[in-house]
Amino acid sequence: MNLVNACKSLVKDAISASLDLYKVMIPVIIIVKILQEFELVQYLAVPLKPVMNLAGLPAEMGLVWATSIIVNLYSGLIVYISMVPTMEPLSVAQITTLATMMLIAHSLPVECKVAQKCGVSMIGQIAVRMLSAFLLGFIMHLIFAKTGLLSGPSKILWEPQMPEAGILPWALNEAGNLLYLFFIILALFTIMRLLTYYGITEKLNTILKPVLQAIGIGKDAATITVLGLSLGITYGGGLIIHEVKSGALSKRDVFASLTLMGLAHALIEDTLLMMLLGAHTSGTFWGRLVFALLFVGIMMRFYSNEPATAVTKAD
Repeated sequence: MNLVNACKSLVKDAISASLDLYKVMIPVIIIVKILQEFELVQYLAVPLKPVMNLAGLPAEMGLVWATSIIVNLYSGLIVYISMVPTMEPLSVAQITTLATMMLIAHSLPVECKVAQKCGVSMIGQIAVRMLSAFLLGFIMHLIFAKTGLLSGPSKILWEPQMPEAGILPWALNEAGNLLYLFFIILALFTIMRLLTYYGITEKLNTILKPVLQAIGIGKDAATITVLGLSLGITYGGGLIIHEVKSGALSKRDVFASLTLMGLAHALIEDTLLMMLLGAHTSGTFWGRLVFALLFVGIMMRFYSNEPATAVTKAD
C-alpha cells in the first residue's frame, strides 16, 4: 500500500509540474509559430549582424542565431544547412563559436518564461543569456584568431530533416513534444525520489557542495541543478517549480541555479548535436561550462546581499 501511495504521489506531482509548464509553454509556442508564419524572425536578425562580425562570423549568420533564439536549436540548424551551399564554408573555429553562442542563447521565449514561472525575472534571464553568448563568442574569436587553432574548414556530418509543412503536422508534433515532456518530468521525479531514498542525494550534495557553494548555490538545489545541466532548463525548471511551491528552495538558490542552467544546460545532448555540424567540444562543452561557472560565481558575489530579492519577482 505504501508503494501504491508513493506512486500516486509521484504521478500527481509530475502532472502538477507538467501543467505548470504547459500553462507557460503553450501560449509562447503559439506566438513563436505566428512569428514564423509571417516571416518576422528575419527582421530580428538585423540587429545581430554587427554582433556576428565582432564574433568573427559572417553577417548572414545572424539569421541562424536569431532563429535559434526565437524558435529552437533545430530550426537554427535547418536555416544554417540551407545557407551552406551559397556561402564560403565556415572554419571549425567559426562553427564552434556560432554553435556555442546558439547553445547559450536559444529558445529564449519558452525557456525564460519557464524561469519566470520559478520567480526569476524573464527579462533579466534573456539579458544574461544574450550578453553571455556574445561575450563568450567574442572571447572565443579572439583566442582562435590569436592562436590559429581550429582554422581548418568545418564538415557537416548530419543534415536535419525538414519539418513537414502545415499547421496540423506542426500541432501534432508540438502535442507529442508536450506529452514527451510529461514522461521526462515523471522520470526525473522518480530519479529524485530514488536518489533521496537510497541516500545518494546526500552523497552527491557532499561531493558537489564545494563547487556549488563557490558559485553561490546551496546544497538544497544541488541535485536539481545537476539534472538541469545534464538534461535541460525546461526539465530542470519543472523540478524547481515544484520545489519552489513546497518552499524547499531559497530565492537565492533558485536564481543561481536557473542562471547556471540557462548558460550551460543539456551539456551532453546539445554538445553532441553541435559536433554533427563540425563544432569542437572546446567551446560547446568545456568553454560553455567553465564560462557558466565563472559567470554565475562572479554574479553571485556581486549580489552577495540577498541577490534574489533584487532580481526576482513574484509569480
